[in-house]
Amino acid sequence: MSENPIREVLRFAVEQKASDIHIKTGAPVTLRVSGNLVECDFITDEKCLLEMLSMMLTDDQRKKYNNVGDVDLSYVEPEIGRFRVNIHKQRGSATLALRHVKSKILDFKSLGLPPQIDKIAQFERGIVFVTGTTGSGKSTTLASIIDYINQNKKMHIITIEDPIEYEFKDKESFIEQREVGLDTVSFESAFIHSLRQDPDIIVVGEMRSKDSFEAALKAADTGHLVFSTLHTRNAPQSINRILDFYDSSEHLALRQSLSASLAGIVSQRLLTNAQGNGVVPSVEIMYNTPIIQSLLRENKLDKLAAAIEGSREDGMQSFNQSLVDLVNKGLISEEEALKNSDNAESLKMNFKGVFLGLENKILS
Repeated sequence: MSENPIREVLRFAVEQKASDIHIKTGAPVTLRVSGNLVECDFITDEKCLLEMLSMMLTDDQRKKYNNVGDVDLSYVEPEIGRFRVNIHKQRGSATLALRHVKSKILDFKSLGLPPQIDKIAQFERGIVFVTGTTGSGKSTTLASIIDYINQNKKMHIITIEDPIEYEFKDKESFIEQREVGLDTVSFESAFIHSLRQDPDIIVVGEMRSKDSFEAALKAADTGHLVFSTLHTRNAPQSINRILDFYDSSEHLALRQSLSASLAGIVSQRLLTNAQGNGVVPSVEIMYNTPIIQSLLRENKLDKLAAAIEGSREDGMQSFNQSLVDLVNKGLISEEEALKNSDNAESLKMNFKGVFLGLENKILS
């Protein structure tokens, strides 16, 4: 290993087009390439890991890591790239998980997002969630939406992130990016104070608590547009996750608030492409149309999936509809689609041209 081990590892990872890098003591550095884990020839020992930490951590970050056992940060390796980093302990030693953050923010078409995604960027108020599991590309999609707004609208945009991933440059909009731990003590504090900073749009890196969501509701109610992410697999699950922030006695009032303040939910998964050498996003889109509002108010959350599937004319689409489109375009295999579907049996029927009546499923 060279005098700068982290630089050597990151250069190799970028050359291999890895999305993620995993490093732990006494094991090969492992990369995630096209969704698959691949071991490298680099094997790190305790001394090597300590050298990496010394190059990456500030004094404050080292104190947090020593006290808590976890720390998140952004790291830039000159001429190689920017990385989102989590350093944590396992079996008493340091372990690193790094995500390569592309410097260029791609547009919707380049990312393979459906064309109706631009409707999300046209909303003037309300709450928009971009959801997915870890590594699903939700941060990239959210950055693309914000950059679209930046190019086309004169807005004051405030982002609250931990850490800052994509760096925006002012185009038509005026953008401020605040990093938790560096510019503010917490998401909640920054969110509350942002309402006094004349924003049009507030971007919260992740919705983590009831306090965060209460602040988002307040912002939406006062005419702001709020974007945030959730670690959920689909739109109906996202609603249930928000309800989990609250006691059951508060759910009725919360569903009423959601029916008025929610603008839309974009849920995303990354699938291996048909060639096996890259990934393709499968995207579910739910807008808060009158039928969605009615289902929220009446606590018919089990009907949301059918409502999404039956509302393509409104720009919505379910994951299964997205998967059928991707297979028909030759972008993914049927096997890959079935593996990633929430309802594989229904998807098999869709491939045969059979689509069950959705109106009865919603109304029954």
